[in-house]
Amino acid sequence: MQEKEGAEEENILGEVLVAEMRDAYHAENQLVKALPKMAKAAHDQVLKKSLEEHLEQTKGHLDRLRQSFEILGEKAKGKPCKGMMGLVAEGSEHIMEGKKEDENEADLGLIIAAQKVEHYEISGYGSMRTLAEKLGQTDVVELLRQTENEEKHADEILTEASSRIMSQVGTSE
Repeated sequence: MQEKEGAEEENILGEVLVAEMRDAYHAENQLVKALPKMAKAAHDQVLKKSLEEHLEQTKGHLDRLRQSFEILGEKAKGKPCKGMMGLVAEGSEHIMEGKKEDENEADLGLIIAAQKVEHYEISGYGSMRTLAEKLGQTDVVELLRQTENEEKHADEILTEASSRIMSQVGTSE
């Protein structure tokens, strides 16, 4: 009986992991489209470059998700990620508003939008990693951990950019 319960628990955890990976796959694909627009809208050259670099990382995140699906014997496909849709829409609003604002104000709006995305992704990858750990999927754990760490690093870069831009307008943290 206990074996059956353990297998059932593993099955449920596996289904949740795959569902979350499909959500992340769709989210990352949305970002592949959104990041070039954000980079183009950025006035600060360091911010622009960091958004362009994160685009390349995001393509790598998709590759890692595809590898993870393969390891789990699942097809790599997305399911609509409404959370990311909302965050991307919010970022688009910042881009449109930024055309009417001061350059520093516009860039700070972009950074805030981008950090919301990073925090969303950090929590998602952390949760997926935890599920993969519980399932003993060490190869998947490592792939998800790499992406989670890159998302954390991207957030740190955005924080540094924000601090630098705020200091240019005489605002303190």
